[in-house]
Amino acid sequence: MLRLGRYRLAAVEDGTFARDGGTLFGAVPRRRWAGEAPPDADNGVRLAIRCLLCLDDESGRRILVDDGVGEALDGPPGAGWALRRPAGGLDAALALHGLSRSDITDVVLTHLHADHAGGTVRAGPDGRPHLAFPHATVHVQRRAWQWAHAPSELDREEFRPAAFEPLARSSQLHLVDGEVELFPGFEIIVSDGHTTAQQLPRIRGGGTHLTHCGDLIPTAAHLRAAWVSARDLRPLTSVEEKKVLLAEALEDDAILFLGHDPAVAACKLAERDGEPAFREAVPL
Repeated sequence: MLRLGRYRLAAVEDGTFARDGGTLFGAVPRRRWAGEAPPDADNGVRLAIRCLLCLDDESGRRILVDDGVGEALDGPPGAGWALRRPAGGLDAALALHGLSRSDITDVVLTHLHADHAGGTVRAGPDGRPHLAFPHATVHVQRRAWQWAHAPSELDREEFRPAAFEPLARSSQLHLVDGEVELFPGFEIIVSDGHTTAQQLPRIRGGGTHLTHCGDLIPTAAHLRAAWVSARDLRPLTSVEEKKVLLAEALEDDAILFLGHDPAVAACKLAERDGEPAFREAVPL
């Protein structure tokens, strides 16, 4: 685990899935991205489903940023995604740190796409969806919550409505309004490029920070400002948001957490030819 300020941080993985390379890299020609993200015979690029575990021993908080794809409660997302869980999924990943879902006190969802928030619910003994983290407050941006209930035609397939219903009926939903310090040393910044009101946790300590990049920068290949997904609702906004985030990371020699890179959970940057670029992986 990595110590940063008052937090111990670790990457925990729910598995991997495949995403169409053209979708993942948008307007970038295949001949440019295929060398860094080799596609399979169906043009699928293998991606991690990676969450961030943040342990605060001072307060006793056990925070999970994103909760994976979860179960197939209203049609299997894994059917079209080539979902794999060779290591046992999120439960097994938490167990490596001596934790279960019942130990998690807070779930911070960067956004409500199925591969980030589908694990909010799981099937109970009655076969109906129940909250998968029974003692956790679930923190979601209010605008993101509203958008997920009335998405556009472009991004409707990214959501799994069954994951919202038990949360909406519970007392565990906390709707966040904008950029805040959610916990001591644990800030939220808001990004609107990939989807409406994606919240990116930023953890500070020792004069530097770690930023969870969500789907603004899903892989190390996307460190290039102009490499944005075809699923980004506002691609030009993504480009500008990435430039700011990367400049801040360079200034602080900070760590960027990558939720989907199959090999690199986190990294630091260097400046090359006047642009931010991958420098080294940071183990988590």
